[in-house]
Amino acid sequence: MSDSNTTDFTNPSTFILLGIPGLEAAHVLISIPFCIMYVIAILGNSSILFVVKREPSLHEPMYYFLSMLAVTDLVMSTSTLPKMLSIFWFNSREINFSACLTQMYFIHCFSAMESGIFVAMALDRYVAICDPLRHSTTLTNPMVAKIGLAVVLRSSILILPNPFLVWRCPYYRTNIIPHTYCDHIAVVKLACADISASNYYGLFLAFFITGLDVFFITVSYTYILRVIIGLPTKDVRLKTFGTCVSHLCVILAFYIPALFSILTHRFGHNVGPHFHVLSANMYLLVPPMLNPIIYGVRTKQIRDRLHWIFLIKGPKVFSWCSGVQSPLS
Repeated sequence: MSDSNTTDFTNPSTFILLGIPGLEAAHVLISIPFCIMYVIAILGNSSILFVVKREPSLHEPMYYFLSMLAVTDLVMSTSTLPKMLSIFWFNSREINFSACLTQMYFIHCFSAMESGIFVAMALDRYVAICDPLRHSTTLTNPMVAKIGLAVVLRSSILILPNPFLVWRCPYYRTNIIPHTYCDHIAVVKLACADISASNYYGLFLAFFITGLDVFFITVSYTYILRVIIGLPTKDVRLKTFGTCVSHLCVILAFYIPALFSILTHRFGHNVGPHFHVLSANMYLLVPPMLNPIIYGVRTKQIRDRLHWIFLIKGPKVFSWCSGVQSPLS
């Protein structure tokens, strides 16, 4: 480690991830909630994909977007959590330079995809609530496929310059990254060259992608809330409003930590490094865990199918295999 602090590096072969600076002694303790959130995210999102694939009645725009969100959450959390847990549990801190750039691209690319999917889901809710008669003719399967493709292309193309900006930078003094993963700005700060291009492009992405997406989501839900207020019965208003509030909570749980992390990395010089890292982890950990709960378990059609598969069909299959008659049959 001492050599790493005194040697100049030009595109080093490996980086060393510190984890959470200042909280190294608590890494094992911190890993427990992180691991629990990861397991919930894997099980929850995998269950949603399984149920939507198996049930033809769920082959609708809302559930297609939900499936896209589940895939995005699985990739986003899996690109960070396994390496993060290996740091916490086994002190495995080294990461190859190419692997670091790949991880960086996947994290930011799929974060941008998640933001775009939130916009698509807000559009779906807007049409379903504000103009329900045109929902089936507006959001057809080809239209859903085009929206999904647009989200993927926008994220893939706009995020692509990030690893190239890092790759072209020379490094000096250290190859130690004070973070749990290869965050773009955390790696760029190691460069000895002018990093203004990376800073400005990162801010452009933050305001162009996140800013525009938040604007469109806000407009959609503003119109939705206006329609909800005009609904005839109180029960319907409360039910629809409760669904929208839970969706907005998930959206805020993604955007608030993401924007906080982006802005404090650049302007929050008085914020502790451990707080930087923890906030950067929150928008990669919390939404993948909450999304299947809010969008999946609280959606009646998915909840009913999960109940049928695991509590009714499951025992019948087991009793058939074991030759014992199920009490549910």
